[in-house]
Amino acid sequence: MNQNVSANPYATPVSDVHETHSGEYGAVKILSVSGRLGRVRYLAYVTALVMIAWLGGSLLMGVLAAATAGLGRGASMSVAMISVALIYGAMIIGSWMLAIQRLHDFDTSGWMTLLFLVPLVNVIFGFALLFVPGTDGENRFGKKTPQNSTGVKIMAVLAPVSFIVFIGILAAIAIPQYQHYKLKAQQAAHSRP
Repeated sequence: MNQNVSANPYATPVSDVHETHSGEYGAVKILSVSGRLGRVRYLAYVTALVMIAWLGGSLLMGVLAAATAGLGRGASMSVAMISVALIYGAMIIGSWMLAIQRLHDFDTSGWMTLLFLVPLVNVIFGFALLFVPGTDGENRFGKKTPQNSTGVKIMAVLAPVSFIVFIGILAAIAIPQYQHYKLKAQQAAHSRP
């Protein structure tokens, strides 16, 4: 029988060709450039990072405004600018680390995060991080990530909701200001001789 199988090139294979998955999961490392991060977890962690930066920045700015009220406007603005730079610098570094882990999930080098620096390509790259599925099973960057917890799923759902709320707040501020500017421009145009 083995002689017929080896002689017939169209015979079915006799070896086991299925991949075996051990069922083991890799550890989730939040602020690291090693390891893997799935799509939902990436969205949840980036959302949490942005919310922490916004809330932390707002609280810090309030405390600094109260603490530097007697120093004068110039000193208080300097302290505010330094604190904002530190907060948003930490947020950018944290989100960069998460993007590297997300790239590792679909077996790509973390150096691809440099695409964030290319205008227009960075938008497409950001969507790719959200929608490209990860490698099923272990890859060269580690084991598959564990199942998402309820908290991770809730944070991932909050991402589009918080974006819509943010756009709504910007619109609520910008539209009346634009209307006011337009009215002043029309009045200035009519008052000219």
